[in-house]
Amino acid sequence: MEQDSIKKLKRMMLLLYPLTFVILAGILMLTAGTLNYWPGWIFCALVIIPALFISLYFIKRSPEFLERRMKFKEKEIKQKTIIKFSSIFFIIGFIMPGLDYRFGWSMMPVWLIITAEVIILACYYLIFLAFKENAYAGRTVEIFTGQKVIDTGPYAIVRHPMYSGIIPMFLFLPLALGSFWAIIPFIPVAGIIIVRILNEEAVLKQGLPGYQAYCEKVRYRLVPYIW
Repeated sequence: MEQDSIKKLKRMMLLLYPLTFVILAGILMLTAGTLNYWPGWIFCALVIIPALFISLYFIKRSPEFLERRMKFKEKEIKQKTIIKFSSIFFIIGFIMPGLDYRFGWSMMPVWLIITAEVIILACYYLIFLAFKENAYAGRTVEIFTGQKVIDTGPYAIVRHPMYSGIIPMFLFLPLALGSFWAIIPFIPVAGIIIVRILNEEAVLKQGLPGYQAYCEKVRYRLVPYIW
């Protein structure tokens, strides 16, 4: 990858992560009505810091992968619809915890918040392992030039290890923010991801040589012996 492209990626990172932190913290603190919403501050750090380290890792070792992850525009019509639906639930899911904290809807023990934070970190690690193994794990559903089937590392156990980390991360996210009620809008997100997986597999079976054989070899999509 050319040095100019790498420098561009670095500039994007310098803009993306501080901006994401400000927006996320702003939503959480505004809805909470206070800057003392401590689960919100910890959560912001929990989201940004691991993502930043992962990005720094791939800028040095595989900037091409990071460039693919920066593509947000879906080509598949079904995926565009999926993104629109999931966005609605995401917005609700990130608004509710602050309101929950403001009005005291959930009385959550600190140990449960901390447990959720630990689980989120574990999910981040699983996602990192998937990224490390598969340089073609783009953000959008498409087949890249030179892409090949990956059947090593976590891909030898399940076909979609990235989603195996993302789904529980989303489900424990509300608990890390101290809200039981915010779990409700994130449950449909898990279902939407499953629809995304099925469409993604249809695209890969049609256009990626060897993927059908891989599916026959690795039977489970997300959880061994379950699905």
